[in-house]
Amino acid sequence: MTARHYHLIGIGGTAMASLAGLLKARGHRVTGSDENVYPPTSTLLEQLGVTVYQGYRPENLQPPPDVVVVGNALSRGNPEIEYMLNAGLTYASMPEVIKEQFLRGRHSIVIAGTHGKTTTTSLVAWILEVGGLNPSFLIGGVAENFGTSFRWTESPFFVIEGDEYDTAFFDKGPKFMHYLPQTVVLNRVEFDHGDIYPDLDSIKVAFRRFINLIPANGALIADGDSAVVRELVTAAWCPVDSFGLSPEAQWRAVDVRTSGEGTRFHILHEGRDLGAFSMPLVGEFNVRNALAATAVAMRLNLDPRTIVTALAGFKSVKRRLEVRGEVDGIIIIDDFAHHPTAVRGTLQALRQKYPGHRLIAVFEPRSRTSRMRVFQRAFERALAEADMAIIAPVYNPSVVPEGERLSPEAIARALRAKGKRAEAPGHVGEIVALLGGELRRGDVVAIMSNGHFDHIHETLLATLRRRHASKSV
Repeated sequence: MTARHYHLIGIGGTAMASLAGLLKARGHRVTGSDENVYPPTSTLLEQLGVTVYQGYRPENLQPPPDVVVVGNALSRGNPEIEYMLNAGLTYASMPEVIKEQFLRGRHSIVIAGTHGKTTTTSLVAWILEVGGLNPSFLIGGVAENFGTSFRWTESPFFVIEGDEYDTAFFDKGPKFMHYLPQTVVLNRVEFDHGDIYPDLDSIKVAFRRFINLIPANGALIADGDSAVVRELVTAAWCPVDSFGLSPEAQWRAVDVRTSGEGTRFHILHEGRDLGAFSMPLVGEFNVRNALAATAVAMRLNLDPRTIVTALAGFKSVKRRLEVRGEVDGIIIIDDFAHHPTAVRGTLQALRQKYPGHRLIAVFEPRSRTSRMRVFQRAFERALAEADMAIIAPVYNPSVVPEGERLSPEAIARALRAKGKRAEAPGHVGEIVALLGGELRRGDVVAIMSNGHFDHIHETLLATLRRRHASKSV
């Protein structure tokens, strides 16, 4: 293989930084540029020895790299993109580079769907690792068992999270259309990404096209509890295995029991009991994730005992029900949930893990979907799972027209009408002040956002520590 120079425009994103790591692992030279690169991404890139230019300038592309990789958040008008086009440089999207450099010629295991992609991708990679298959992987979060979001090996297996979001300014199709799927997990599919998909039907079209790429000798592992998924898989040309909690599922969990330590259950495959399994995760959605990962592993001829060992030792993913700290018996949880279904599932899982505790939900409408009024009632129902709900202001509200924009105040009013304590403060400082005076021993605070949320976790923990110190004086 000839080493090449790749320059990544928009290298500060999690996926682009992971691609930089994969390219470095294959011996390529990598540089990149972005407007703002902060830890942990900046720390990772520094450890990798990647030169990162602050700001976008034509001189960052001089002398010309062999390939310019364009991040999907960037568009025409960017100085480096304009120079790249004018100079006739070779360019590609991130998914294109992944396909040609890492997936072609390997068994690509793609995890797709609206929910559970990151956890299921991490689970599959971990089970294959415990089974001795030494997989390469690319995950949309840091897998705790590996301490990283990416790895390159010489294994024939590559496990990758398949995102339905668009690819680049010059390729508006979904990323997963580039991933050469051999084995696919399709988790629940719902309306999401309202900035590029007008409705659920348009999302179904994208997933149908993806399913149509699976070869006849491949496999589709599909969520049998999702009516949309059951509809989509009828177009598959390959074998289809269903998983879920319903009696019709080929891979089914029964006798599910949850405690503060995690979840125990039996797995049935077409009625045959494979035995007892346990994992340190909670929530129905995580049981489905485990079923999907088990089905993949069994298709690759791994022993059920290997799966038992792997599930029991799985450490989850950063920002998925992650405990960020505890002060005076008050537990602060960080979670990536931003879709109503995910918010509800997160709160239900915390109810199972912390029975008898007061549960406070702090939610930031940050993703494009969560900022849309179409989900107003769905968020009301989801946040009603908590004892108290705090809804932050809509992030960057001008992006969504006022008539289509979610109203945190309306959600709070609706919850109060149901007898719930609910507030819609004007900024993060007000949220922290409110919680600083409200929280008491035994409370569990679930902070949910798909962004950094102005680093509210650290600010709140610092406030609680100061409160504790003042009491001790």
